Amino acid sequence: MKPMTAILIGAGDRGARAYAPYALEYPNELKIIAVAEPNGERRSKFQQAHHISDENCLESWEELLNKETKIADIAIICTLDRHHFKPTMKALELGYHVLLEKPMSPDPVECIVMEHAAQKYNRQLTICHVLRYTDFWSTIKKVISKGEIGEVVSLQLNENVEVMHMSHSFVRGNWNNNGRTSPMILQKSCHDMDIISFVIGKDCKRISSYGSLMHFKEENAPVGAPNRCLEGCPAELECPFHAGRYYLGEGKGWAKKFTEDYTNEGIIKALNETPYGKCVYHSDNDVVDHQVVNMEFEGGATATFSMCGFTREQTRIVQIMGTKGEIRGNMEENSISIFDFLTKQETVIKFDNPIGGHGGGDQGIMRTFLREIQFGNKQDSVSSSSVSVRSHLMAFAAEESRLHQGQSIHIDDYYNSLIEKVKS
Repeated sequence: MKPMTAILIGAGDRGARAYAPYALEYPNELKIIAVAEPNGERRSKFQQAHHISDENCLESWEELLNKETKIADIAIICTLDRHHFKPTMKALELGYHVLLEKPMSPDPVECIVMEHAAQKYNRQLTICHVLRYTDFWSTIKKVISKGEIGEVVSLQLNENVEVMHMSHSFVRGNWNNNGRTSPMILQKSCHDMDIISFVIGKDCKRISSYGSLMHFKEENAPVGAPNRCLEGCPAELECPFHAGRYYLGEGKGWAKKFTEDYTNEGIIKALNETPYGKCVYHSDNDVVDHQVVNMEFEGGATATFSMCGFTREQTRIVQIMGTKGEIRGNMEENSISIFDFLTKQETVIKFDNPIGGHGGGDQGIMRTFLREIQFGNKQDSVSSSSVSVRSHLMAFAAEESRLHQGQSIHIDDYYNSLIEKVKS
């Protein structure tokens, strides 16, 4: 069987480093034949790595999708959040199956319109909710589905963002400002709304949320702190967020996300020119640095989610309480424990070291996506748009609640109001 072919729109961190490597590791399954990327250096590196012809190496998605017919089977779309909608709609219209980075869009109406377009054109539109494809979460789902802990009564999930990841991505980085990207509960934690819905297996009916930006703002800046860390900050030795010390030290790997020159000189140049060299207290960030969400599901089960940027490690910790037992798990440890209330026996499952990012989910979604197109029912995708829209609405509703002092939002009413907007 010939490998499937793909075009990549957006050769940044997720496109070039999370999903595209699958084509290099499994060339018998996938070949990327075209790329659209505005950054010339990234575009050139990607072209060389995947042996793409000059005519198929383009600066904009418009150039790539303005061809009269599709040139590949699949479009992998990994642009920034606010640039998902137009290329996705065009790709579906041309007949591409689409793998779309999460979140679908910062606009809930656009999410619904994309879902409808995929149905209209009978195309696969899979959203990159990669946690569903990990051994960790898929095993938890199986345990619950088999009834091993009885009926789920309550679930608690903590997302430990990790303090330097918080400062990198959501204070200095691409996702630091609601006006340019998405609310943090959507951008970072639509994964979590989705995985909670996935394992409980029922629709969320009501949701409320609280959170704010407490720390990373002007009034908390050290006395005399300049706009950029390398301009001589008097608090350099006391501040954990000093850009020079971090990106030239333990955070050097993160520098690859904002410069193609990984030498010390290249990193220093980028810190003097990009937002990643700014003081975290003088940036233009406005997204929350902590948020909690309360959920009620069909049948009465409840869930609580806590996202916080002030943690020592980057992980997710979950506790699921059922009528017959309990599940506890930590993604960093890559293990879960299942406790039976009757026998008092605890079963601990330690998973193999995952291959690839997000606990193996990045590779898992690529493999599953290809197989669903070749052999499966497109409507049964584990993270198809029809499945993902509901969990996206949970994130949108949570943000709506947060902005209105924790007001409880009924998801069905919220969805129906959006459908009316789609119709109009």
